[in-house]
Amino acid sequence: MSPQVATIDWRGRPVRIECEWIAPERGTEAPLVVFLHEGLGSVAMWKDFPARLCEAAQVRGLVFSRPGYGRSTPRAEDETWDVDFMHRQAHEVLPALFDALGLGKEKPWLFGHSDGGSISLLYAARFPERVAGLVVLAPHIFVEEVTVANIEQARTAYLSTDLPQKLGRYHDSADSAFWGWNRIWLHPPFRDWNIEAGLDAIRCPVLAVQGLDDEYGTLAQIRGIAARVGGACELLELPECGHSPHRDQPDRVIVAATHFITSNNRRQSQ
Repeated sequence: MSPQVATIDWRGRPVRIECEWIAPERGTEAPLVVFLHEGLGSVAMWKDFPARLCEAAQVRGLVFSRPGYGRSTPRAEDETWDVDFMHRQAHEVLPALFDALGLGKEKPWLFGHSDGGSISLLYAARFPERVAGLVVLAPHIFVEEVTVANIEQARTAYLSTDLPQKLGRYHDSADSAFWGWNRIWLHPPFRDWNIEAGLDAIRCPVLAVQGLDDEYGTLAQIRGIAARVGGACELLELPECGHSPHRDQPDRVIVAATHFITSNNRRQSQ
């Protein structure tokens, strides 16, 4: 992968965004897949999955760490995220990043996990003409009790185990990554967060994937997507799979995503 740093203006200050390109030599003839990580993720935490998918699908890839994560600029000490934090990532950070990287004329595929899946949905709903399609793994479209309960357990683990040290391998500031995510999800007003109605505006093909053993959400999430999106939607429900299908069932996800991206790209080019 080819590392790069992009700088965007966000929240009134310059923000460094950690990026890595996969197979840029394939050129713009090959579709571009942009990978959006989970609530505690980063470029490094994807490990080799993006490269494996890009090789299987013969596409280019862009992997990046959102502000506050990985080697991107950490949150400022006084910076807290509000209920609209995923909307702001989708409507402000992604367009600014694409502009900084000169991708204004591209229609990428978005491949999002968990919060990254939700951000992908929000981007496609706001900018339906700017996206070729979505693959979303364990996305959230509303808040479930099982999600909150396990995020509360994560808070306990962060305060009482070596979780900060483990996260520190992947983030310049583990506190920035963890507390930015944890505090907003446990913020009482966030219980009412719901993006279902906005999904009606999505016009691109969507592949939504959920593990049957997902500890952070139920099948109601992806079935809710299928009920609302305006484009073609396929569901993949995986047994023996938790909240991270790309780690628990990587081969199944790569085969399904490759087929979905390839077949839809062929259909769109006809």
